[in-house]
Amino acid sequence: MYFDQLIHLPSGISQLRQMAATDRLPHANLLLAPPGTGGLPAALAVANLLLCEDRQGPGGDSCCGRCRACRKTAGVVHPDLHFTFPTVGSKMTSDPFLPQWRESLKESPYQEANDWLQRIGAENKQGNITRESCATILRKLNLKIFEGRYKIMLIWLPEYLGNEGNRLLKMIEEPPERTIFLLVAERLDLILTTVLSRCQLTKLGPPTDAEISRALVSRGIEGARPEVLETAARLAGGNYNLAISLAETETESHGPRLLDWMRACFQGSPAKLIAWTDDFAKLGRETQKHFIRYCLHYWREFLLLSVTGNENNGVRLPPAELRSATKMLPLIDHDQLAGIINLLSACAEHIERNANPKILFLDAGIRIHQLLRHREPESRAARA
Repeated sequence: MYFDQLIHLPSGISQLRQMAATDRLPHANLLLAPPGTGGLPAALAVANLLLCEDRQGPGGDSCCGRCRACRKTAGVVHPDLHFTFPTVGSKMTSDPFLPQWRESLKESPYQEANDWLQRIGAENKQGNITRESCATILRKLNLKIFEGRYKIMLIWLPEYLGNEGNRLLKMIEEPPERTIFLLVAERLDLILTTVLSRCQLTKLGPPTDAEISRALVSRGIEGARPEVLETAARLAGGNYNLAISLAETETESHGPRLLDWMRACFQGSPAKLIAWTDDFAKLGRETQKHFIRYCLHYWREFLLLSVTGNENNGVRLPPAELRSATKMLPLIDHDQLAGIINLLSACAEHIERNANPKILFLDAGIRIHQLLRHREPESRAARA
């Protein structure tokens, strides 16, 4: 992974790149980035630059892409680049899963924890970085450098270390010469403060919708139209991994499907609600999850529209949905909107737990009908 392959370059990455190019990178670094936004690719790019034997560019801040080290890091087989990541099993280490790890990085370095754990067959098991993995880290870092400038340990998602992270404190604080730690995290609150205090923290912001849209176009998703890619980028909220998943599903149908559901809910027709629910239940679980995400996005934009009263003030909805939202403004107040959003958030959680979609969404439709058609008299009097 090279810096010019990243879909965006926030200021944090530029600083890491400059320090790596001048061999002034601290020995312990923690990169914090939201899920699916590029923390792992950024760490891979830094590692590649550190190991490159023939750095290019005016400040030596680019990899040559041709030397022995670049070829090996591209294949994730460099002997001085070590990886630790969540696995399943009480005594499991990362090494047995390196073939799957290389394959996953080749397919999408923007992967999230759940993608990885499902790839290695975790199913409903909890991922972790075990005591044995910590022992392996210590053993590897006490070895001599094989052929590179540095010995690098990349720990993806140190949140999964838990209390086992205490075993690494001395190594993180006083590592052998020319040893670099790159920790890639998503949530600081799950990392031991003793580990945090020994690392230099770099926060990486998410890519913009435009950057994600360009990346999706470059990726060349088969059969995806430009408007579908644009919608996927808008719904992903900076999560490129999610944007890829959205672009590969029927995102263009979510808007009409939502409006059909809202009409059936407002009318309260049992036949229409049952018919809509039956059709929706035929969709795959991932598509159902993406639909709920689109619904939440729609109502967030509806709230912005209701507050600003101006459809040109940053409201990110396609023309058809925007027209429908404008027409619904007099019909839905903020209390009703809060009730709908809470209900949809609960639906998203139930889908994750494999709830029956027919029962779940028929019940949700009835509740939304009650929210839309039955306002509390006290609330009406207060608004009057």
